Amino acid sequence: MPSPLDTHAGYASRRLPLFARNVVSTSHPLAAQAGLRMLLAGGNAVDAAIAAAAALTITEPVSNGLGSDAFCILWDGQQLHGLNASGTAPRAWTPDYFRAKHGADALTPPKRGLDSVTVPGAVAGWVALSERFGKLPFADLMQPAIELAERGYAVPVVVQQKWAAATPELQSLPGFAQAFLPWGRAPQVGELFRFPAAANGLRAIAQSKGEAFYRGPIAQALARFSAEHGGALTEADLAAYRPEWVTPIAQDYRGYTLHEIPPNGQGIAALIALGILSNFEVAALKVDSVAAQHLQIEAMKLAFADVYRYVAEPGAMDLSPAQMLDPAYLRQRAALIDMKRAQDFGAGNPAKGGTVYLTAADERGMIVSFIQSNYMGFGSGAVEPTFGISLQNRGHGFNLDPGPGRNTANLVAPGKRPFHTIIPAFLTKDGQPVMSYGVMGANMQPQGHVQTLVRLLDHGQGLQAACDAPRWRFDAGLHINVESAMDPATVQGLKDLGHQTRLIDDPYQDFGAGQFIWRLGDPGRDGYVAASDPRRDGAAVGF
Repeated sequence: MPSPLDTHAGYASRRLPLFARNVVSTSHPLAAQAGLRMLLAGGNAVDAAIAAAAALTITEPVSNGLGSDAFCILWDGQQLHGLNASGTAPRAWTPDYFRAKHGADALTPPKRGLDSVTVPGAVAGWVALSERFGKLPFADLMQPAIELAERGYAVPVVVQQKWAAATPELQSLPGFAQAFLPWGRAPQVGELFRFPAAANGLRAIAQSKGEAFYRGPIAQALARFSAEHGGALTEADLAAYRPEWVTPIAQDYRGYTLHEIPPNGQGIAALIALGILSNFEVAALKVDSVAAQHLQIEAMKLAFADVYRYVAEPGAMDLSPAQMLDPAYLRQRAALIDMKRAQDFGAGNPAKGGTVYLTAADERGMIVSFIQSNYMGFGSGAVEPTFGISLQNRGHGFNLDPGPGRNTANLVAPGKRPFHTIIPAFLTKDGQPVMSYGVMGANMQPQGHVQTLVRLLDHGQGLQAACDAPRWRFDAGLHINVESAMDPATVQGLKDLGHQTRLIDDPYQDFGAGQFIWRLGDPGRDGYVAASDPRRDGAAVGF
């Protein structure tokens, strides 16, 4: 039985969980406060989440922006809903388009620049959530972000580190220096950053309830900017975009159920890994032991082998999520794990059988698990200058090569969504909400979902302990990155099993960060407990 209130696991952290009936937990305190303002004004958890998400585009531009994509899992008090607000490929995008511009040997669209940009979906996602579930006027939700962009804020430590690290690669890309290097360099810790162009964009979004972004002056500006710098994004691409309401997919584990957004996202990787781990007595293993870590690493490897081979936009996939999660198939995959050695797994055959995460909850029982991202930090590196639209680079997630062994379901095509990394998570028990959570950082996200959930459900650790505990991150083959705080004896034990380990002393860059909200019973009486990961400048606030 999990013990979400336990705060004595002994890991290095100064943080304590927050107890309140109305909670917002984000990776930046000012964004959390933006969400709290909405709750204090009579709004609900959806209003809080949207306000926090908008504020994060300003306070954490190293991870997201107005040109981001987003996903959400929402408990409305009665049932779960999923929202896929990831963007689609411009109509001009085909394999031939990229080969002609970037060479016949290109395997993916480029990593940076306008040819990595799909239609941004986050703003449309905010609007869809507000229209269906929000209480406050949409324009009110944008006000804290507008104020932050206009007045500025002091750049915090972790954000500054990532800003400085990205600058050498991105400083020459269109609009980047104008938006993010007003000093002629990356900011110093504590320097005031103002983003007046983004304030213009947010104000237009607020006044038009998002219409300006997809069918108005922002859309026109984005299309001009794209054309000027060799991109393919058009006004027609933006006008055609709609986010999609989806049914979350799920995996039972230890009497609970983990819910994830279905493909084109990678949330199914966490479900596959948990389905594999269900075949083992994980609780019998010591929580930070070599055996416990080895077993989880191997389960994640098996999950990623299938996800990278088969997952794409649902209509293009040859397999269904149900086939990939079939219990008999996952038992077969589990049988491949050797507890005495690390392995490099290939995909099975199921047919036989840079990101911000936030969560909010209110005393009426609404709980929101929300994630948005520009990908790889600042995304494409391109920033439309009039409205401050920092554009994601999700197009880099497509394949261009239909050859053997490649994920042909994820081949680029007009209007198609690429394979996506950002994934919110939600835990229920007997059909009732238990926890909203997420862990940031590309392929770290499903790995973080699994590692923290195993700590909670198998080992009975507390919510903050699950945030604080040192993590590993599978890279490729036999390679894993290991957080420097991990017990040296455990690291050596993993090496002895054949894992090619690399110690990393920068947890934010490699091991993500998480936000967690756990319901304590009746939300109006008992409230929630919330935890925020020490790897970022985040905070949980509430009342």
